[in-house]
Amino acid sequence: MDDRIATLRGLMREAGMNSLLITDPKHVYYLTGFASDPHERFLGLFIPDGEEAFMLVPALDEDKARSVSSVERIETHTDTDNPYIRLKHCISGNVGNLGLEKEHLSVARFEQLSAELNAASYIDVGSILNSMRSRKSPEEVERMRESILKIEEVLRRGLSSVKIGITEIELVAELEYQMKKLGAEKPAFDTMVLSGPNTALPHGVPGSRKLASGELVMFDLGLFYNGYASDITRTFAIGEVDEEAKRIYNTVLAANEAAIRATRPGVTFASIDKAARDVITEAGYGPRFIHRLGHGLGMDTHEYPSVHGGNENVLEEGVLFTVEPGIYVPGHCGVRIEDDVIVTADGVDVLSSFPKELTVIG
Repeated sequence: MDDRIATLRGLMREAGMNSLLITDPKHVYYLTGFASDPHERFLGLFIPDGEEAFMLVPALDEDKARSVSSVERIETHTDTDNPYIRLKHCISGNVGNLGLEKEHLSVARFEQLSAELNAASYIDVGSILNSMRSRKSPEEVERMRESILKIEEVLRRGLSSVKIGITEIELVAELEYQMKKLGAEKPAFDTMVLSGPNTALPHGVPGSRKLASGELVMFDLGLFYNGYASDITRTFAIGEVDEEAKRIYNTVLAANEAAIRATRPGVTFASIDKAARDVITEAGYGPRFIHRLGHGLGMDTHEYPSVHGGNENVLEEGVLFTVEPGIYVPGHCGVRIEDDVIVTADGVDVLSSFPKELTVIG
């Protein structure tokens, strides 16, 4: 954690910041090891250039913060304090050019903060933190592997409940029950089980529709484990499906594998998206691939980078993201196959391992 703060200090100076205030609880955890949900209360990590960093935490979190945080100086505020005045009193000297997470900070909180600190200017630190978080440490990769293994076991157990006549929402309940049994903190997002024509809805909402023979069923699910998210999608057949459904499935599988083969250091995210999209376009389904190829994954389910055709940024070792091409034909069916991958020194490591061949269940 100290190494991360040291790295951040160097990047702060390069960006012209004299001090930095971190208020996103996930970034406080990333930099200090202290995990907390302060709800409406103020939580902040203040990092001045050349001076000791400190955390200002709600008084009810003081003991936990002192026991786990890599930052030794812990300040507190009570529910009757104005935390921005407390913050001001904890700072020695001027804040100068202050770095903030502008995407996280609400207008109301910024107005309260700026009224007390009176910085020379306010600089967004979001892109710096995104860049740091996008390159996963070996410890983070191991946590991701554990989270992915958990969600694959959840899916494996959930599939045993699939039968003709069960509803989508009943399967969601079973999957989320299994998540808790396996020690997950919570689902990484709203668990998705869609069947038949509903599979053509990329962000469909599971409901009372009953599974029937001769159709596809799609599972998109993830969980948080040890602070890190997993996110996989698999599509299955219930009994014998028609030839177009099989063709769509095999096309998406080929696109998924083409994108993974194209992943290595030095290529652009746009080129990976293109590798998958070309396969789908050549099969005649180009207009039916209606979303980006993937997204970063880690402490958030959706984080930097965004893997799409307009992202000309270059892949670096340690960057972890999803590869999830899809084809969606309204009124008929949809297929999405999603893996979690990490860029290695000479290529790519696919962290998810659940089988991808078209499998008949139920």
